[in-house]
Amino acid sequence: MVYKNLMQKIATCILLLILPNSPLLAEQPKEWQLGFQKTASKSMDDIVWFHDYILLPIIIAITAFVLFLVIYSCYRFRESKNPTPSTTTHNTVVEIIWTIVPCIILIVMAVPSFKILYSQDTIPPADVTIKAIGYQWYWGYEYPDENIIFDSYMVEEKDLQPSQPRLLTVDNEVFVPVDKVVKVMITANDVLHAWALPSFGVKRDAVPGRINETWFKADRTGTFYGQCSELCGIKHAFMPITVNVVTQDEYEKWLEEAKQKFAKEEKKSDIKLVKKIRQENIK
Repeated sequence: MVYKNLMQKIATCILLLILPNSPLLAEQPKEWQLGFQKTASKSMDDIVWFHDYILLPIIIAITAFVLFLVIYSCYRFRESKNPTPSTTTHNTVVEIIWTIVPCIILIVMAVPSFKILYSQDTIPPADVTIKAIGYQWYWGYEYPDENIIFDSYMVEEKDLQPSQPRLLTVDNEVFVPVDKVVKVMITANDVLHAWALPSFGVKRDAVPGRINETWFKADRTGTFYGQCSELCGIKHAFMPITVNVVTQDEYEKWLEEAKQKFAKEEKKSDIKLVKKIRQENIK
């Protein structure tokens, strides 16, 4: 039985290596997973394309070439065939080649890389705006345009339902509509955190006293999972991110319920202070 399970894992591992974007991968990490999670946005599609068709071929080619040089050198310059070692220390042609070729490789990589970075940093007009605030150790969310605010805590393992993934399920999930531009403003209340969703190709640091911005446009519905990706303390591994991408009708229905359940209370402390000062001045 153990041997059979091991062989199944090895076969799955090989399959995922050959097909990194296979439908076998869902919106959460899988056991023995090697490739990326299944993409759900144009940004992540671009990242996966860059990885699969630019980085991997270059890495494989360089590795194969260096391995060939090592094997050839061991064979060609072995002691039995070269009892008198060569005293050559410099070769101008070789030094020019190993300087120019890496520069060309970097230029080839830079062009699509800069394009992807630019598309991620240029935020189009947003249909939905969300503010994510990192705390030790949970996430807080605000919908500024909808007057909604709530906290999102990880569900303990003992409270999980059969279909809920361990360490990724939260009590209050983020809801966004499909095919809409979602801008996320990210900050922190105490220490450094990072808001990351692999399926969307999103990862931004949450820095106290500073707001970072990112965006995504989900191209399909579903529940997508992420985690804090900045070492933030002893419970760093226990502040997951759960985003539900739903249809526009389902999103509007959730908004109606959320406005009642998570309505942001107006702070009236400043008004009370002004009234108190006025009363003192009258006296």
